[in-house]
Formats: sequence, structure tokens, C-alpha cells
Amino acid sequence: MKSLFALTLNAMIALGPVTAAYADTSGTFTGASDHVTTGGVTVTKNADGTATVTFDQDFSLDGAPDPRVGFGKEGSFVSVADLGALKNLNGAQSYVVPASLNIDDYNELYIWCLEFAVPLGIAQLN
Repeated sequence: MKSLFALTLNAMIALGPVTAAYADTSGTFTGASDHVTTGGVTVTKNADGTATVTFDQDFSLDGAPDPRVGFGKEGSFVSVADLGALKNLNGAQSYVVPASLNIDDYNELYIWCLEFAVPLGIAQLN
């Protein structure tokens, strides 16, 4: 058992650290539909095929019913890319993007009002 551990440890040292993330894209929210939405956001691809959407500490939404987080493309929210309810109106927060959703297909991140089907904030991702 000790030799298996030593062999595994030596292999890990020889291969070096494994990087958890492949690439980052980022953007800054601007308000939409007469709402004030501000702050930065970063989307990170993870080694396991998932991605993580991280809102910066300066994120803020002035409030709305049923705000959701999701991706969009060319000015349109894509409902199948909905990541779930917005956790907080202010501050840092993160959302896991399932591996089944190809984030390369989208160029925007939305704060979307599901109840009224309008954008509350949009961040262009680059």
C-alpha cells in the first residue's frame, strides 16, 4: 500500500500541478428595461466540462420579481441557458454551468425577469 501511495505521489510531482480552469471571459452589467444593474462578471471554463459564472463583489440589481441568471446571444435571452434564480441582489455570488451547456454558443449573460419576460441587466462577454 505504501508503494502505491509513493508511486502516485511521484507521478503527481512529475506531472506538475493540474490546472482547474481553461479560459475566462468577462463583462460588465448594464441595466435594461428601466432597471439599474451594475458590476462585473467572469465565466470560467472548468477542467471537468462545467463552467462557473462569478459575479464580482460590486454586482448590484435594483430589484425585480423573479430575477434569473442565464446566457443569451446577439441581444436575446436563451431560456434553455437559464442557470436559476438570482441568489442575491448585491455582491459576489457564483453559479455552476452544467457540462451539457456549451458556453461558447453565447456572448451575453443576462439577469432576466421571468415573470415579465424582460431583461433586467446584460453583460457582453469577451
